[in-house]
Amino acid sequence: MQIFQIPVLQDNYIYLLYDQVTHSVAAIDPALAQPVETFLEKKNWKLNYILNTHHHPDHVGANLDLKKKYQCQIVGFAEDATRIPGIDVHLQDRGTWIFGSQLIKVLFLPGHTLGHIAYFFVQEDVLFCGDTLFAMGCGRLFEGTSKQMFDSLQKIKKLPLKTKIYCAHEYTEKNANFALIEDPHNADLKRRAQKVRERRKNNLPTIPFLLSEELQTNPFLRAKTVSAFARLREKRDQF
Repeated sequence: MQIFQIPVLQDNYIYLLYDQVTHSVAAIDPALAQPVETFLEKKNWKLNYILNTHHHPDHVGANLDLKKKYQCQIVGFAEDATRIPGIDVHLQDRGTWIFGSQLIKVLFLPGHTLGHIAYFFVQEDVLFCGDTLFAMGCGRLFEGTSKQMFDSLQKIKKLPLKTKIYCAHEYTEKNANFALIEDPHNADLKRRAQKVRERRKNNLPTIPFLLSEELQTNPFLRAKTVSAFARLREKRDQF
């Protein structure tokens, strides 16, 4: 499977997936239609699916325009169906779904929203996690509780260490700066933060990243209790 990253808005990423066996094409969390259409035209591809992680406008904003143009199917969480524009395929927690030749496991990850899910591609060890986990950070609690987000992060921690993670925003440099304040003696974090600064200086993405990196450097994944996590999230909100 090939994965293409399209930066849009101030700091969003749309991902386009191409299954090389079946030639199926999917977009993940398309905020805007035009960048997706432009990319597809260059490749001479047709869009088959849209996969949504949650209902926020910067993740579903292009659903209906793209569906109208390509007659693609929109995939999302069944329990959040009323908030996913144009949804056709209703996924369940811990369910599976097939994209082309790829088996996907569905992870229900409430916290950022109450209906947030992630897509784990089993053969590729790839996770598309929307706004639940960021590089050295995690999503704000717009609808859920600290316990819900803490529990959601524990689910991600159980994935294979080599899991490659694609989140939906380029927040990494600011997250690294916050993490260094919380964990100033972490040598792995210092090295990673320096690499992040160099990449951003050259306008390069810091995503994807490995779960193994996060377990060493992400203060939210390293929090041992819900209360410790809640304190971190409150401090990050004010940072």
